Amino acid sequence: MSSISTPVTEITLEDVRQAAARIAPIAKKTPVMTSASFDRESGLQGFFKCENLQTGGAFKIRGAANMIFGLPPEQLKRGVVAFSSGNHGQAVAMAAQYCGVAATVVMPSDAPRSKVESTRARGATIVIYDRMKDDRVAIGKRIAHETGATLVPPFDDVRIMAGQGTAALELLEEVPDLDAVVVPIGGGGFISGSSVVAKSLNPSIRVIGVEPADGNDTYLSLAAGKRVEIPPPATIADGLRSPMPGELTFPIIQRNVDRVVLVDDQEIREMVKFFLARMKILVEPSGAVPGAAGLFKKLPPGVRRVGFMISGGNVDFEVLAGF
Repeated sequence: MSSISTPVTEITLEDVRQAAARIAPIAKKTPVMTSASFDRESGLQGFFKCENLQTGGAFKIRGAANMIFGLPPEQLKRGVVAFSSGNHGQAVAMAAQYCGVAATVVMPSDAPRSKVESTRARGATIVIYDRMKDDRVAIGKRIAHETGATLVPPFDDVRIMAGQGTAALELLEEVPDLDAVVVPIGGGGFISGSSVVAKSLNPSIRVIGVEPADGNDTYLSLAAGKRVEIPPPATIADGLRSPMPGELTFPIIQRNVDRVVLVDDQEIREMVKFFLARMKILVEPSGAVPGAAGLFKKLPPGVRRVGFMISGGNVDFEVLAGF
């Protein structure tokens, strides 16, 4: 009797360690920065994991490379396809270019121009859709079916989550004695991978997720005990506009994340300006969300030494000028 294989839906610390070795040729070990000004104003001791300085300007290269580099050669040569508001699309394009294979990226019409141009510059074919009317998942699956390419999802895959977790692994190896790790939440891949690493290395550490107030699908889902879908968010944090947590990421979030807090768009803008003026680093709105939770005192009591995951630094200068 033949057995039916069960899809893998969980990741382990060992999966993340293997991912770190796999992606080493393309992903940087990013620096951890501190700021006396931030510590003074927030009342915390903050350690910022600067994925804005990562290859492609965001953490997304970690997950995309882990999945693409692990594909069998016969599958890889048929190319890859992704749907993304920007950073994941760029990462897929970069990893595909590194492997010498074709990439197609489905991007919303309102994606930041810099992210679209960067993705195209990496050799990807861009397919534009309307996020208010079209189903990006359906478009991506159709392209994959028609071309034979492999669909590389932005978050809902164990290989993606394991790759994203390598950033937290680096942070906690450099600064092991943290009270909490604070991570932005879009679809949940980054916080899923980060939480597995954090809780495996230190079961008592607090894992805190942060969402834009206008993109609070995970916050609502945790309260409801099931995945909740919200209308397409209009938040300035364009990388955190997923309307619902992932099918695979949500159970991990339920198990490992201690709390989800919310920040509004004005608080996010203020944090972007703080990073630029005080720390001299360019951080996109989505990447500023964790820091905003600290600066505006949204974190729970009892945490002092805090690791903040800066997810990326890709922002249009025209948008930045409006801050």
